[in-house]
Amino acid sequence: MRAPFDKYMRAFWTMLCGLALGFGVTAATVESGSGFGAFRVGPWTAWPRASGPEIDPYARAGLARRGEAPLGRDEGLVFVASADSAGAPLDGRCDYHVADPLPAARYWTLGLASPSGAPLANPAERLGYTSADIVRRDGGAFELVISRHARPGNWLSPGDANFFVLVLRLYETPLDTTARLDPARFLKIVKLGCE
Repeated sequence: MRAPFDKYMRAFWTMLCGLALGFGVTAATVESGSGFGAFRVGPWTAWPRASGPEIDPYARAGLARRGEAPLGRDEGLVFVASADSAGAPLDGRCDYHVADPLPAARYWTLGLASPSGAPLANPAERLGYTSADIVRRDGGAFELVISRHARPGNWLSPGDANFFVLVLRLYETPLDTTARLDPARFLKIVKLGCE
């Protein structure tokens, strides 16, 4: 008489564990990124299929959760770097040098954000640079220093954040996301030292 009850209880617990595992994996996938089809160049990652009709359900759920409106495929691409060019996580206690080359684009922005994508409060109250306001060297190249301590030239501060990400938006870029790009022909992020 007890055997059928045990059988139903085992089936119930198995189903409950399966549901919990499925919801957990789905929540982690939605929270961790922008779905499938990531495009990587060195430390930079973009999700070219994060908008438009081919968007996958995980990317759609992630965008809805964060309240983002992504750039359309013809508008541009957003690249995010959470590590330097050597693969170490970007640490607010360290200084970094970011330098050319940059892919062709009609207009671009480069700024710091928290790992969740929120703007970083900092004493300089500067969130980023654009292609129109960055100070350039002769020939049009530029370099940027990320440090908690003020620096001459192009400087961004991560404020009190321990970890941050760099966000590069390329507007109206002819960049081919189906081709394998050479990381040497993309922005480099080099750690200078840590406190």
